[in-house]
Amino acid sequence: MIHENVDKAKKSSGCPSQDGGADMAQKQDEQKVMIKDTLGKIKHKIFVLSGKGGVGKSSVSANLAASLSKKGYKTGLMDVDVHGPSIAHMLGLTELLDISPDQHRLMPKQVNETLKVVSVQALMQDKDQAIIWRGPAKTGMIQQFIGQVEWGELDFLIIDAPPGTGDEPLTVVQNIPEALGVIVTTPQEVALSDVRKSISFCKTVKMKTLGLVENMAAFKCPHCNEAIDLFKNGGGKKTASSTGIEFLGSLPFDTRVVTSGDNGTPVMFEDNKTEFTEAFDTVVDNILKQL
Repeated sequence: MIHENVDKAKKSSGCPSQDGGADMAQKQDEQKVMIKDTLGKIKHKIFVLSGKGGVGKSSVSANLAASLSKKGYKTGLMDVDVHGPSIAHMLGLTELLDISPDQHRLMPKQVNETLKVVSVQALMQDKDQAIIWRGPAKTGMIQQFIGQVEWGELDFLIIDAPPGTGDEPLTVVQNIPEALGVIVTTPQEVALSDVRKSISFCKTVKMKTLGLVENMAAFKCPHCNEAIDLFKNGGGKKTASSTGIEFLGSLPFDTRVVTSGDNGTPVMFEDNKTEFTEAFDTVVDNILKQL
């Protein structure tokens, strides 16, 4: 079972015997076949990443998946942020993932007719339990989320990565070489300096980027309606221009995005037109134009 495979990855140590090495090689070959088979059924793979935490990357991932789903695209959302998974909560998923009848594949949680979700959080009995894994265990989990999940036919697979340029992003790129990057930042220089590292990462591993999204831009005061730049402004567009990547759009700071995420329903599922939803529609349209 997939849970047992993850446990083995966490506990493995030492040098394998010859027989053990042969078994491991066979399992790796089988996993490669499963990954190839899975990816062959998915048209577009979009990898949402950022060099810095706290920029709203998971919120962008959840709302991007919700928006594509609402447009009628068959969409999958895969959360590979092992140590800080939040996608399950943002989509209102509380139950554990199911196993297929043959015990070989995980069944993603069905949010609606066009959206499926997988998160490591949905494998844990205790949602507050810390996941203390080294690199090999995280690599194994991501490979299983790709190859041993019954994704089926999808138009889009959105992959939400943890911040930084370590094990998880590298594993995604190595196993999904056709993935296209969407980089998320906030406008201030502290965030942008880390995001430039993400842009460098994409170029180093030769991953094509769809562009840069600037999140948490101007906040409109609910009392006087004046726009307030909480984290400066325009930094995302300037960074995109200076690094030669597409600028996908700027998203205003909106407290309803926070509330909707806490309530388990991404704001892009709602029918109310706001400044944020219109700006997010522009981001989605710019992504679709490139595809």
